[in-house]
Amino acid sequence: MRKIFLLLSLLPLVSTVNAAENHIRPGLWEVTTTSMLLALVPQIPPEQMQKLTSLAKQYGLDMPQIQDGAATSRVCITQQMANEEIPSYFYVQESGCSIKNAIRTENSYKMDLVCTHSQLKGNGRAEGTFTTPERFSGWTVFNGTVQDNPVNEHADTSGRWISASCGTARSAH
Repeated sequence: MRKIFLLLSLLPLVSTVNAAENHIRPGLWEVTTTSMLLALVPQIPPEQMQKLTSLAKQYGLDMPQIQDGAATSRVCITQQMANEEIPSYFYVQESGCSIKNAIRTENSYKMDLVCTHSQLKGNGRAEGTFTTPERFSGWTVFNGTVQDNPVNEHADTSGRWISASCGTARSAH
């Protein structure tokens, strides 16, 4: 159950950043996700947190900073990613999820997530809006199982562009 929050906290981050319309500004973004599962992080023993960090690295992700029920990450959005309307590569390759029924209207998007990975199974929905090319907010819901544990989760996500240079931050590719 303790690994659940990691996988679910990453879904909204990715869905919100990657599903944006093509007018987003490429570069370094700070993304913050809040959820009830993230609020449980202080109860996780240090050795379990080390296992979660290792699990994130297996998926090619860095563990976000988690404090007060919120996970904050920095993500590099490349020009190619900013140009894509509704990319699906991250879900298919990393989490075993695919995007269905994706709709983009002006600065807003909606999409369904279908997850069939051995560790992550179920369905979700992500919606969000870019208020400017440098700011967005949205939410994700997910119902299913994570490592065979039932999950019914809602997460809110917001992001802001920080700089044109990504420095050492990884792209979500």
